[in-house]
Amino acid sequence: MRLFMTLIAPLLGWIAFQLFHLPLFKGSKAKHRFVMKLFRYAADYGSVRALSVYGHLLHFRGEGMNNRIQGLIYLERAADKGDSKAAYQMGKIFEEGYQTYPADPVKAVKYYRQSAESGHILALRRMVDICSKGELQQEKSGIDAAYWLDQLEAGHY
Repeated sequence: MRLFMTLIAPLLGWIAFQLFHLPLFKGSKAKHRFVMKLFRYAADYGSVRALSVYGHLLHFRGEGMNNRIQGLIYLERAADKGDSKAAYQMGKIFEEGYQTYPADPVKAVKYYRQSAESGHILALRRMVDICSKGELQQEKSGIDAAYWLDQLEAGHY
């Protein structure tokens, strides 16, 4: 059964995403509960997109601190699986610290770099600042700042 769920997790995530953006029954609590369950199942069985979306929904729109922290757990899992948006958010979380996630400049730079390498515009801008100003316990590096600025200006993303 686990193998089957792992195989259909991306499909469940896609269905949840489509239902989430469907204007039909907008504001319906039943639709919201159903979509959130689909996202959770898809995320729990490995869909990276569902991990990211569900994590964002829980962290930024969830009710109560427990949901927000649970959202961070999903976001971190998505970031570790290569999602650039989740990696950027985890960079911000580790830069500033949040509840059970203390500020950690090394992890912040790791996630910002991962996101920037995937072409996330805000992460690219943040890497330029980090390298040019020597922030987050990084030494100033004009060479690294120029590299990230070139990536940003190239706009291949």
